[in-house]
Amino acid sequence: MNSGIDYRYLKAFYLTAQYLNFSRAAQELNIAQSAVSRQIKLLEESIGEQLIVRSSKKVLLTDKGKSLHLSISSFEEMTRELSESSGPQIIKVGILHGLMENWFIQVVKEFSKASKHTLKVEADTPSNLKDSLLEGRVDVIFTTENIQSDLVTSLNLFKEELALISKKEVDMKNIDSYPWLVYSDNDFFFDLFKKRSKKIITIKSITSIIKLVKEGVGIAIVPRHTIRREGKLQAQQVKGLKRPQIHMSTLSYQRLPAHLQELSDIIKKGLKTGTLASSD
Repeated sequence: MNSGIDYRYLKAFYLTAQYLNFSRAAQELNIAQSAVSRQIKLLEESIGEQLIVRSSKKVLLTDKGKSLHLSISSFEEMTRELSESSGPQIIKVGILHGLMENWFIQVVKEFSKASKHTLKVEADTPSNLKDSLLEGRVDVIFTTENIQSDLVTSLNLFKEELALISKKEVDMKNIDSYPWLVYSDNDFFFDLFKKRSKKIITIKSITSIIKLVKEGVGIAIVPRHTIRREGKLQAQQVKGLKRPQIHMSTLSYQRLPAHLQELSDIIKKGLKTGTLASSD
């Protein structure tokens, strides 16, 4: 089969091969029998091989015709199963590291109790999360970016409450005298304070940052939900620190697929009832 195949005529061939009857194929397509014959001839010309042997009393498929009919039948079955499928789905989730290690754990717990579907969760940076969604590597992302476009739409979930954490109380006037433990070059410290610490340690793990703060290695700014169970830490509010909005983003479906809608509904219900609380 060459690359010049004309797919417009596959239906006429498929029905004729299915019934081995031009007349029945014409009836189902609601066109003249001569039109069915013409479409099959054009399909054969585009392929470069004969598919059907015609006679006044019988229709036979050539070997190439049998192969094509089998392929179309398999495709029809696959698409039918796809459209009728109501079985468990795997929802691929991309999420910010801090959210995954804390808030989303409760989401997974609630979702696993209420849904037959399963989750596959991976953490990444905001820019990578957006790319993963657009390239189809994930179905949904949770990030601070509000993405509204022809391709992606975002749902506002909640605002994170942030805190400056330390082992001992921090002198805010001399904030640059403490080692800063940061997640990335876009950390909140860099927006808030013009004078930078002489010692900045970058670690791509919120959990590790919190552990190092507990050890007295430095100070950090983290979402409060990440330290909910850390009783030994000092947590201070910082003036001018804007609370980032967390969004759930998906492709801009006209109608959200049922398994994604189920995840969305569970999260919205949990935030409303407090079972998925975002902060203290």
